[in-house]
Amino acid sequence: MEGGRYSVTTSSTTSSITATTSSSSSSSSSSSTIFNNNKKNMSLYIGREASKLWKRVCAETTTEINLLVENWKYLLAGLVFQYIHGLAARGVHYLHRPGPTLQDLGFFLLPELGQERAYISESLFTVIFLSFFLWTFHPFIFKTKKIYTVLIWCRVLSFLVASQALRIATFYSTQLPGPNYHCREGSPLATLPRPKSVSEVLLINFPHGVIYGCGDLIFSSHMIFTLVFVNTYQRYGTRRCIKQLGWALTVIQSFLIVASRKHYTVDVVVAWYTVNLVVFFVEKKLPEMPDRTAATLLLPLSTKDNKDGRNKEENHKLLNGNSVDPSDWRQRTQANGKILEDGHAHHADSTKNGA
Repeated sequence: MEGGRYSVTTSSTTSSITATTSSSSSSSSSSSTIFNNNKKNMSLYIGREASKLWKRVCAETTTEINLLVENWKYLLAGLVFQYIHGLAARGVHYLHRPGPTLQDLGFFLLPELGQERAYISESLFTVIFLSFFLWTFHPFIFKTKKIYTVLIWCRVLSFLVASQALRIATFYSTQLPGPNYHCREGSPLATLPRPKSVSEVLLINFPHGVIYGCGDLIFSSHMIFTLVFVNTYQRYGTRRCIKQLGWALTVIQSFLIVASRKHYTVDVVVAWYTVNLVVFFVEKKLPEMPDRTAATLLLPLSTKDNKDGRNKEENHKLLNGNSVDPSDWRQRTQANGKILEDGHAHHADSTKNGA
């Protein structure tokens, strides 16, 4: 009896273990199937999105190339002037004479960062520069876009050229003793020996000559770039929080430049009102840049809105300087059930009973 009971118990235990094993194996198999399906769906999604992104990049590249063909002269002129600006800054270094640091309100109010922390202002400027540069190329990646990369850089370079031309005229008018550490009395970099050849001047000893320049003080070149970038995003950017962050970083950059003793306070203050005024007046002289988001507003939402959509399209063409078909501007009036068009009467509705 006990042996039979033990055999029944053993067999039931074995069957339960077998059932548990089979259920766990089936559960593991189903989990593996779900994982494989998710992996397959994810692969399909990534492939589909990558294909869309590639098509978007190709389409945007074609558009920007067409704009580049039309505007390459303006871009080239702006880039050439960047070299001219660097050449002018290098030239004024030959005229620089070190002397006692001038009295400056910012030097009294802001603690001196010192040479070991002078990189802070340069690091912030690099972040601002790279962020703006990458933003100008976002139409190649993102679906929603407002600007054209070529056209926005034409605008930016025009702002830079106008501001830098004023800067060159200013720092050549009066040479001030540089407050930066390598421009002070006793520093071997404060003055430059007479150039031995023309090529020595034309090559501007890049990048060493740009980093350790002296004499090009009024007004700050770093502030020119920063204010131009922030003003441009203020007008053509879409994120309000980024606009506010940009202006906050510009204020911080101003304080860091003075605290690093790279410029006098007057160099920063003059840059603030000069660059903003330059952007304001140059922007008014430049043609209106087309807004890419306006194209979606031209599509009527329903058949009822066809007429409104057409009027918006005509207004959009006129705002962009494009002509509208003169045949669409015929005067149309309605009187006594007739539509008068160019002096000719046409019945709006045919009367009944064949009359």
